[in-house]
Amino acid sequence: MPEARDAHPYDALLLLSFGGPEGPDDVIPFLENVTRGRGIPTERLKEVGEHYFLFGGVSPINDQNRALLDALRKDFAEHGLDLPIYWGNRNWAPYLTDTLREMVADGHRRILVLATSAYASYSGCRQYRENLAESLAALEAEGLELPKIDKLRHYYNHPGFLEPMIDGVLRSLAELPEEARAGAHIAFSTHSIPTAAADSSGPVEEHGDGGAYVAEHLDVARLIADAVRERTGVDHPWQLVYQSRSGAPHIPWLEPDICDHLEERHEAGVPAVVIAPIGFVSDHMEVLYDLDTEAKDKAEELGLPMRRSATVGDDPRFAAAIRDLVLERAAVERAEEVTPCALGALGASHNLCPVGCCPSRAPKPAAAGADSPYA
Repeated sequence: MPEARDAHPYDALLLLSFGGPEGPDDVIPFLENVTRGRGIPTERLKEVGEHYFLFGGVSPINDQNRALLDALRKDFAEHGLDLPIYWGNRNWAPYLTDTLREMVADGHRRILVLATSAYASYSGCRQYRENLAESLAALEAEGLELPKIDKLRHYYNHPGFLEPMIDGVLRSLAELPEEARAGAHIAFSTHSIPTAAADSSGPVEEHGDGGAYVAEHLDVARLIADAVRERTGVDHPWQLVYQSRSGAPHIPWLEPDICDHLEERHEAGVPAVVIAPIGFVSDHMEVLYDLDTEAKDKAEELGLPMRRSATVGDDPRFAAAIRDLVLERAAVERAEEVTPCALGALGASHNLCPVGCCPSRAPKPAAAGADSPYA
């Protein structure tokens, strides 16, 4: 029998994700959910929808979340962690409010949340916390007893998140033509966000040029590049690059764009590139379209050998990392001494988002933080 692991005071874990369409008829309604309140015209949504229609109108993210759920449940069971796991999305079924309603009906009152975003930013953290507050407000209006909700800390520098990505880069390097391998460049890619959002990411004391968002990604890139050098003996040049820009042209976003970067590297005489999508937990649409379609086409146009390494997905090491984070947070809540597991220069992230962390342009209530109205 596995050794029992204590998750007390928590009685359930909620996997909270973005959601995605699961058929052609879902695409436009899904995009309307994503962009609600922004005044995006339907014609523009149809243009973006073409990305999904290239893949049959189906985003892989929901199936990837199902696979992660299976991996988590398997890991928890094998290690004696008796904690039921639920799943809710921001923008598509199963919707967050419906899932929280189900959890309350099942008797759960202390819920931990795992968001499928590893880094600090408004869209990657606080917006999820705002979604939680909106759902709690909906349940409160229905007269339901509200659970207390906490969110797991950012896990970008946990070894269980890093090791699968290190292995992915090593595999991609090995797949390159032998004559280009030693001189290959590594492009560490993540989602571009407005520079103003990046500058205000993380706790107030970390606000500044790029904020916590850029600092955390740079730390991960360094850790992976260092591990690759240690395991291959080759010091590959690298750079943090960005993808998936979606904002108005006049608003500054983080750069360089991955396709522009490929052109620049080709002009500089780099013999090959490995793209490592460190900003993404799974191979969802922004990886499949922006990297496996657009960036791949650009590399082929340039005649530049390119490989794209894997995201962590449902890797057992990632599932084990989540178990470790659950047990760590439970021990913190029980006021026990805890040594958080984190690599790199930045150390473990905060457990409770402080006031002023990753602020939104139009302030909204946000749960699971120091400023939560649902303490």
